[in-house]
Amino acid sequence: MTDAPASPTDSTRTDPGTAGSPRDAVVLGGNRLPFARSGGAYAGVSEQDMLTAALDGLVARFGLQGAQLGEVAGGAVLKLAGDLNLTRECVLGTPLDARTPAVDMSKACATGLETVMHVSNRIRLGQIDVGVACGVDSASDAPIEVSVRLRRLLHRLSRARTPMQRAKTLAALRPGDLAPLPPRNAEPRTGMSMGEHQAITTSQWGITREAQDELALASHRNLAAAYQAGLLDDLVTGYRGLGRDENLRPDSSMEKLAKLKPVFGTSNPAVAEPTMTAGNSTPLSDGASSVLVSSREWAAEHGHTPLARIVDTRAAAVDYVHGDEGLLMAPAYAVPALLDAHGLGLDDLDLIEIHEAFASTVLTTLAAWESEEFGRERLGRDGAYGTVDRSRLNIAGSSLAAGHPFAATGGRIIATLAKLLHARAREKGAVQRGLVSVCAAGGQGTVVLLESDGE
Repeated sequence: MTDAPASPTDSTRTDPGTAGSPRDAVVLGGNRLPFARSGGAYAGVSEQDMLTAALDGLVARFGLQGAQLGEVAGGAVLKLAGDLNLTRECVLGTPLDARTPAVDMSKACATGLETVMHVSNRIRLGQIDVGVACGVDSASDAPIEVSVRLRRLLHRLSRARTPMQRAKTLAALRPGDLAPLPPRNAEPRTGMSMGEHQAITTSQWGITREAQDELALASHRNLAAAYQAGLLDDLVTGYRGLGRDENLRPDSSMEKLAKLKPVFGTSNPAVAEPTMTAGNSTPLSDGASSVLVSSREWAAEHGHTPLARIVDTRAAAVDYVHGDEGLLMAPAYAVPALLDAHGLGLDDLDLIEIHEAFASTVLTTLAAWESEEFGRERLGRDGAYGTVDRSRLNIAGSSLAAGHPFAATGGRIIATLAKLLHARAREKGAVQRGLVSVCAAGGQGTVVLLESDGE
């Protein structure tokens, strides 16, 4: 990853490692669908239809009808086999020029961030001037596989050339071969779900049920306030009868959350006291998001205001299989690496977005950074890495309230944070920096640094 130059409007906040980048990549805005709960408003709607709708809204919002963009990068985690070229098919369903190329990407929950980085890197290298990063997922329409034996029999059947060969293949079928394999939300190397992994981490770090419920409640209240204040008016387009995120519970309370029973770690002896509930864990969701990214020159030429510069990114992974690190702890390592590269610390961040895969994911990340032992032994510091000012954390609500359609989450966060940073920079008359941290399956994490000068 190359480093980008500091903002020309802020001579007091320079980035040490920012020489050499040819030009900036900036976020111009975004558009997403209201996120729906699995089996809710979007049940029966295809991922192609949802992503096309999200792109249609972006095209309309920025007057891109007939425009040939440099590239559209998109992805889905729960992707049907027939959607091999999903993003390109969606582009062909929009008013964009059909000569706009597209690419499909996948990195579990970090897919959306990776598409943003892909497009921004191409812009910074001068390969394209403008592109769209996007993502979609439907837990309601997750792929259902057949058994290995049935798949091989069907392949053999498709190769049969004579009636005798086909009859012989069909005769080999057994009733048990016809049972579909249900979708599994489990890590292939452990057989444990993400929630079960996080339950162990939560217990090891001593994260309390009350702290998790408090963070979940704050997420709902902050997202409700963001809708009320109009923050999402030009970021969300209603779809299939939904005007806002279906999971949002403005009337949630600590009393209501306290009544929910734990759902993860309930039968694991490594978890002394299960604390993770449906209220402080993200629900399976459906939805799509998109983000328009360009060079500053393209934005000026087309009359668009850059909301934030994409400064840099880092990725990290942890050995959750053989090591003693939690599955979702990779961002705890990636963030210090990213900020170190720019001579920054947590106190230099004006807004911080830590993806709420589970409330305890956020809390264990914060606890790790505040831990003297973790700082010394895992991060190689003299002591604790630092403390996050909670007043800067997830201020517009996040995945616990909005929902988490895996590949769509990155776009939601980037577009919202860019708009928040731009508004704050204009209000304060100073550059504002924001961090996005997203954990992902496989023990991975991707983090991004944004910056806005408000102009």
